[in-house]
Formats: sequence, C-alpha cells, structure tokens
Amino acid sequence: MMNELVGVAAAAAISWLNFVVIDTWMGLPEKPGVRGADYIGRDIEKRGGDLAGGFFQGNIVCSPDASAGTLLGAIGCYLIGVPEGGLVAALLVFIGNRLCADPGYAGTLGALSITVIIALASLAGMSPGLFVAGMVIAITTIQGVSHSRSSRLLGAIARRMNRYTDLK
Repeated sequence: MMNELVGVAAAAAISWLNFVVIDTWMGLPEKPGVRGADYIGRDIEKRGGDLAGGFFQGNIVCSPDASAGTLLGAIGCYLIGVPEGGLVAALLVFIGNRLCADPGYAGTLGALSITVIIALASLAGMSPGLFVAGMVIAITTIQGVSHSRSSRLLGAIARRMNRYTDLK
C-alpha cells in the first residue's frame, strides 16, 4: 500500500492529465456545446481569462465530458470494482451525453481511460479511492481556485494541441 498523501497527489496529477488531454483533444476549447457554456466562457474572458479556456470550463459544467467521466469512472471502480465499475460508469456517462444532446464521447472515453489507468495503477498499490480523491482535487484546480488563471492555462494547452477557438 502506498502512502495516502503521495497516492492522492499522484492520482490527482494523473486524473488531471487524463481529463484535460481528452477534453482538449475532443474540442471543448474550440466552441461552446450549449448556450450555458458560451455564457460561462465569455464571462470568464471578461474577467481576464482566456476565451478558449472559458469554453472548456463552460462545457465541463454543462455536459458530462471527460472530467465527469473520469470522476464517475473512479467512483464506479471504487464502489463496484475494476473493471466492472468503470464500465458501468462509462455506460451511464454515455446515456447522460445522449440526454444532454451532446454529440461527443469525451465523457465515455474519460470513464474508460481512467478504468484502464486504475487497473494499471493498482499494480503499483494505488487504490480506486485515491483516484476519487485525486479527481476531486483535479476538478477543483480547474473550476474552484481561479477561473481566469485556469482558463489561461487551458487556453495555452488548447493552442499547443491545435484546438484553440476561432470564435470572437
């Protein structure tokens, strides 16, 4: 068993990379998927943030994207086990995407990828519970600390991945 503080910190970093890379690759910074995401993105830009990063933040608030998929996948693995819990979570996120009329699969991919990551990390002594706590911390760094700063970081990542918005 791994030291819990080290495990949570490692799980937070892994989870953060998992959902930010998937959501950026799937195009969340490029445009708002729903009206609410547009309002959030433009409000963050008015407060000194980055528009593409704001769209990213707005999209993860308004629809089950990779952040939700990663968290729910970790919770499913914690409650039901690996891989069954992650697969159940992926199915529920997929249904949630369809209910939100979200045409993407970022949430489903997030749940599936974190299930594989947790299965591999369990070989190093990391439990699914560490990933639940780590994912809460990861989401907090994007949504709960400073919207303007985190949106600028997300915008820079979007530029590097060639997923920056063309909207004004």
